[in-house]
Amino acid sequence: MLALEKIHKNASVAGLEPGQVVRIVTTEPVGDHALTVYYRTSDGSLRERMLFRSDEAHLSLAEAGRPWAFDAPGEEFKLAAEAYRINLAHLFDPMMAVHTSNVEPLPHQITAVYESMLPRQPLRYVLADDPGAGKTIMAGLFIREL
Repeated sequence: MLALEKIHKNASVAGLEPGQVVRIVTTEPVGDHALTVYYRTSDGSLRERMLFRSDEAHLSLAEAGRPWAFDAPGEEFKLAAEAYRINLAHLFDPMMAVHTSNVEPLPHQITAVYESMLPRQPLRYVLADDPGAGKTIMAGLFIREL
């Protein structure tokens, strides 16, 4: 809760705009129970609003600080960076599963996985082929690409 008397020039106030912290440009008292504030939003636009005592419960002074910091746990950063790397891996290596697995797939298996199975998402058919054609290898490559 922020009293109207505490709102002054250059204060950072939360609650005037949804989800934003605004900077007060100037204020004009309107009697004892109201205040006209002129403020700048985060996108730089100038706005005006009259505040009443009933608005005090929704307002608060925003803490002055940096918009970012380097105080997060390093393990979480590494996890997020790895997830982002995996998410973008297809842009750099379109056949990542082939290059990172210990099997050497045959040409018909690569064609089945990369030209037939992967483009059809969600995949809703049964992988059926002749005995010994490498269905397990195709399924493994497909799963690894996903």
